[in-house]
Formats: sequence, structure tokens, C-alpha cells
Amino acid sequence: MTRQTETSAALPHSAHWGAFSATPNAKGGLDIFPHPEDPDPSPILGNFADALTHRARIAKPMVSRAWLEAGPGPRERRGDGEFVALSWDEALDRLAGELTRVRDAHGPAAVFGGSYGWASAGRFHHAQSQVHRFLNTALGGYVRSVGSYSAGAAQALLPHVIGAFEDISRHNVTWDQIVDHTDLVLAFGGMALKNSNIASGGVSRHIERGAMERAAARGARFVNLSPMRTDFPSSAGAEWISVKPGTDTAVMLGMMHALDADGLADLKFLESHCVGWDRLAAYLRGEADGQPRTPAWAAGISGVEASVIADLAHRAASGRTLVTVAHALQRAEHGEQPVWAGVALAAMLGRIGAPGCGFHYALGAMGHTGRTPVATPIPTMPQGKNGVAALIPCARISDMLLHPGERFDFNGATLTYPDIRLVYWAGGNPFHHHQDLTRLRRALSRCDTFVVHDFAWTASARHADIVLPATMTLEREDIGAAGTDPLMIAMRPLSRPYGEARDDHEIFRALAARMGVEEAFTEGRSPEAWLRHLYEPTRQALAAEGLPAPDFDSFRAAGEVRLPRRANDGGILRAFRADPAAAPLKTPSGRIELYSETIADFGYSDCPGHPAWLDREEAPSPEAPLWLVSNQPATRLHSQLDYAAHSQASKSRGREVMRINPQDAAARGVEDGDIVRIFNARGACLAAAQLTEDIAPGVINLPTGAWYDPVDIGGETICVHGNPNAVTRDRGTSRLAQGSTGQLCCVECEKWTGPTPTVSAFEPPDAGPAAGDG
Repeated sequence: MTRQTETSAALPHSAHWGAFSATPNAKGGLDIFPHPEDPDPSPILGNFADALTHRARIAKPMVSRAWLEAGPGPRERRGDGEFVALSWDEALDRLAGELTRVRDAHGPAAVFGGSYGWASAGRFHHAQSQVHRFLNTALGGYVRSVGSYSAGAAQALLPHVIGAFEDISRHNVTWDQIVDHTDLVLAFGGMALKNSNIASGGVSRHIERGAMERAAARGARFVNLSPMRTDFPSSAGAEWISVKPGTDTAVMLGMMHALDADGLADLKFLESHCVGWDRLAAYLRGEADGQPRTPAWAAGISGVEASVIADLAHRAASGRTLVTVAHALQRAEHGEQPVWAGVALAAMLGRIGAPGCGFHYALGAMGHTGRTPVATPIPTMPQGKNGVAALIPCARISDMLLHPGERFDFNGATLTYPDIRLVYWAGGNPFHHHQDLTRLRRALSRCDTFVVHDFAWTASARHADIVLPATMTLEREDIGAAGTDPLMIAMRPLSRPYGEARDDHEIFRALAARMGVEEAFTEGRSPEAWLRHLYEPTRQALAAEGLPAPDFDSFRAAGEVRLPRRANDGGILRAFRADPAAAPLKTPSGRIELYSETIADFGYSDCPGHPAWLDREEAPSPEAPLWLVSNQPATRLHSQLDYAAHSQASKSRGREVMRINPQDAAARGVEDGDIVRIFNARGACLAAAQLTEDIAPGVINLPTGAWYDPVDIGGETICVHGNPNAVTRDRGTSRLAQGSTGQLCCVECEKWTGPTPTVSAFEPPDAGPAAGDG
């Protein structure tokens, strides 16, 4: 990747981690040129340089021999068998027949439509939209998932407490406001730049590092409350306060007690803009249980000294303070509580809605946050109408497959897990996102058929019955756009498709034709016609504003078009601050709910009616004394392109790197570079150790995204590549949200003394002759 001016032959493209142009080179790869307006391009762009022709690519339609010979049905140990190559016609005929069988015998509620939306920044080749549109058209619907792995707890909680998730996470305090106004940023969970490198739909300018530096130069101060020093860029000069994993709620409650006890709470704001302060205050003071939530109490839980907690409270009350809560905190047991506590702490400071102040959920967690939205619509592929009402929270896939017919609680409702016969996945990798992969393998063995579209042999593809080779984004024409980025990009194909790969739309069109619904699926449009159709609402909106509004051909020739931004009015919280009666929040009371009657009436013991410290089921023990933080990786988006050069360069001895404090390493006889076994009762994985003082004692850090590579060794299944989801916990955050708890779990680690297994995650699986060929 280079910052030099690209040649005239370079074609524009876009990824979730940046806009760029590229040209083929003599080595068969690409020379990558970040967008010239990007002040801080993401190094993840480097993964594109050698990604096109890697041996991990899928060249032909493949079907597992077990499914081909025995037919659909549950089977043990999906992922271990041989694959057989089929022609496209035979593969599509067999799949269309299976979809028809399941629809007619069991109904569309027996199909789970999986996808996670991150396959491409393009708005037409958006795999999630394509698969859902197809299932709605061909089957009449599908069982869907709601929420996300990243923010499931917050997505359920925030509408009850302060407002719609998008309003609080994206249309709130901006980086410009922080540069100009903020005195103190209390970043619970930090603001690692590796996270803000990413934005769904693309990002043309990475502004976070520069904004932090400018704010710091003006005198703003950042506090990184995290067990990892590296959760903030060093150039921001952040103060690091090491907090025991999962105890941020206790720290915030201790700060709130100090504000209350020392007369620093903004009682006027609490009266005019909030409800439930009396109930929360009684809890802070310990009126019901005799346990006040003092800084000393919080210190005993969090490991942060009581004087530091009290001082933070006083510093926060003395100026223009912003409280932020990272995605990471709510990806853990009782993940709703730190989000709610952050809202309550900011409310007690009385500055919610003021420029650069108050509360922001997940600022810095993605490139969308801290920016002003665009003022025009962006292309959106219509998905059609889903005729199936059944749904699950997205992190409850294994529960659904293992417990059909079982009832479960979710956000005030009691739902039932459907009986799924076919799982259809396009554009995602559940063996990256999901927890306790041994359990997920067992769950996937229960369905009749597992279908995957992918461009490479991920673990999901290896566990599928039918694998259809999809093109990757570099091989497609599309439109890249995000609701928070001012550039819409004409994404040009940079290479021919690999092998026999087809794009998802073409695969679904061919299936729809076999099932008699091609016209309904395509609406008579070719991909070219769809691109023109999706572009037109944006062009019309630009024209209506009197702005340059090129036709589609001109847009494609220019490579981009600039979109206007909305006025930076501070969103719903600014209006609410100014006049809570005229601009009420969309909560039951119209105000910030420090105590929620709605949530209290649900009767969930694991999510009471106000923010609270709750005991955890997962806690350090003699068998598993270390906290494992499995955060997002720095060298790839999720697990995408793990085989590519930039991601591979971050590994050690071909494995993912685990960071550990020297004290913990010495106690286990582990030295820098050693291969270690990380394990608990759920499973085990191998990783390479890196000793660093940037990790708090009692904590190890292993990022997600290493392709799952399970090997049976001595009667134990071990991921030899370093996927932390071999050991993470597959339980919901609470009955309110049922969010993912994958960020934190407890493990032990030891030096690996046996033969070092070969990593084969990127090698294609075994393939043999078709059935009947001998």
C-alpha cells in the first residue's frame, strides 16, 4: 500500500475499512492506493494486495460427500468429511430441490436466513440483503435474527432508557465538538483506533487520531479505563486506569455515590430531564440492603483505588465531560449494566445534550460514530416482505438449533425457538462471530442442510453441506456508500472472478429461476439496471438540493460523488436538553430513565429496573484464574482475509498472538514467543505468547478472527490456530437482550510442550471423485 498518486489506470473501489484505488501488478496481485483525502488510511487495505488468487479461494461448487450420498438430515461431526465438486447446474438443481422440499414439508419457518452484512461495502452486492430478498421471494420468508454480536445488549436497552440506538451511537456528539468543547473524556473500554478503522459501507476519511490529537493540544484530557493500555492511541496522551475486566459498572456506581455524597450531582437536570433518580439514589446509598456503593466498595470489586474513583468523579463534575462506553463492555455477562450506568453517570453530571458533553454509546467503536450524517438517501437493496414472524437474538443460534420448541425470554416477550431444518448463510462466518465453537459444531449437526456462499474456505464453508463459490468484492461492480460518509464510491471490478465463482445475486437469480420466481426476484432488472435504479434516489435528492447530480454514467466515470451533510445540530439529545417538553425522548416517559418501570415489570433478576452491580456466573477460579479478553483484531475486519499478507504478518509461528503480563507469564514458565495452550472446561486453543506490561496482571488478550482450525489431540479438540471462541461462553447477557458475552471469559494458560501441530486453516479440504465415479 502506498500514498503515492495512483496511475490513470487505477480503478476506484471501497471497503469497510477505506476507499481506495488499485491496479494489477506483475506479481498477480494489486497495488493499492488509499483515497487521497484520507488523512490516516487503514493498514488493513494491505490485505487486498495478495488476496485474489490465494489457495484458500473456492473455485467450484462443492457438496459434502455425506450429504450427496445419504441425503439431507442431521449428522455428527459436520466439517470432517470429504467434498465433491459439482457443476453449477447440478449444484443449483440439488439446492433448489432441497429448498422446495423444506418449504413444502415444513414451511418457511424451518429455514434460518443467516448473514451478517459485512461481506462487501457495496450496496447492491450486500449479501445480507440478497439472501433475505431471495428467501422472502422464493419461500415466503425465513426465521430472522435481530440485533448484532457487537451491540446486542445496548440495542435492546437504550430505547428503554434514553432513545433509539442509532440516535445515541451515531447521531450524537461529534469529533468536531470534542476538538472544540470537551474538557474530559471518560472512555470506559477505551477508544482503540483499530475499531474506528471500520465502518459498514465504507469510510473515505479516518479522522479519529487527528481529532484526539487536536483536542489534546487544546487541553482536553482522555482517560482510558480498561485492562489494556493499548485501547487508546499513544498520541492522545490518555491516562490509563487499569480496571478489572467486567467491573466498569462498579466504578461508575462508585463515582455516582461520590457525586451524590459530595453534593456534586446536578439535581436540577435530574429533576427536569430524568425520571427515577429517587430510586437510583436509594440504591447508591444502600437504603434497602445496607450496602452503599461507595468508592471504597467499588475499589474492592474493580481494583481501582477508592481515591482514584472519587477523584474521577470530582474531575468529571468540574468541567465539560463526556462519558463513553465501548461495545466491549456490553459484550459480557450483564452487559446492559455498564451502558445504563454510563447514561446515569452522565445524567448526574447534567451535561447530556451539551456540545461535546454528556453520554455517547460506542464513540470510536466504529468509523460511523462521532460524525454528522449525510443529508441524502444512500442506495439500499430492498429485501421484500418476510412472512415469518419467528425470530431470535442473533447470538442465540446454537440455542435455537439445539432446543427447538423451547421457550425463552427476550425484551419483555416470551418466544419459542423454531425447528430449523435448513440454514442458509451468505456473507458471513458464524465460526468467527459465535461463541463456544464446540457447541456450535454440535448445534449445526442438528439441521438437515447447511448452505454457505463464500469466496474462501472458512470454517463455516468447511462445515457446510453445500458450498457455492461467491466472488469477493474486488471482483464486483457496485456502489459503496455509508450514511455517515460524504463520498459515494463507484466501485469498479479489479479482477475477473476466481475460478467459477459467481456473485450472490447471480446465484440467487439462478435458484429463483429454478423455483419459478425469477421475475419477482430480479424485477426484470439486470445487475447493471439495478445499480442505475439504486443510484437514482441519491441523484434526485442531490438535484433537489441544487447540488451537482451527475447521471449514473458520469458518476461511474468520475469514480465518486460528494454527498451533503446534515446540519450539526446535536441530534435528539441537543433538542431534548433545550426543551424536554417540546422534544421528548422516545422512552416511555419521554425522559432519561434512571429507573425503568417497563424493565422492572419484566421481572428479570438479571436486569433490574435501574443500573446495578450483579454477581457473575463466570468469574476467576483455581481452574480458570485468568480473564481472557477476546477483542476485535487490528489487522483485519473480523475474520475476513485472515490468509492475506497484512493479517499474516501479525502472527507468530503461524498462530494468533496472545498478550500476557510478565508476572502471569513467569508464574507459568512462559517466555516471549512460546506456544501456549489456553483452556477451560469448554475447550482449548493454541497461540503464541507475547509478554507486555500493556496488559494488566490477571488478564490475557487473544483477538478474534483467526480461522478456526480444530484438531483432535490426546482426546481433546484444540483450535491450533488461536481462535478464542474455542473457549468463550455462549450465554446471553441477560433475559432482556440475550446479547453476546464473547468479550470476556475465564481460562488458564500453560506452555505447550508437545509436538507443535501444523496450521491448516487455509488449506482447501479434501475433495474426491463424485459419487459413483469409483
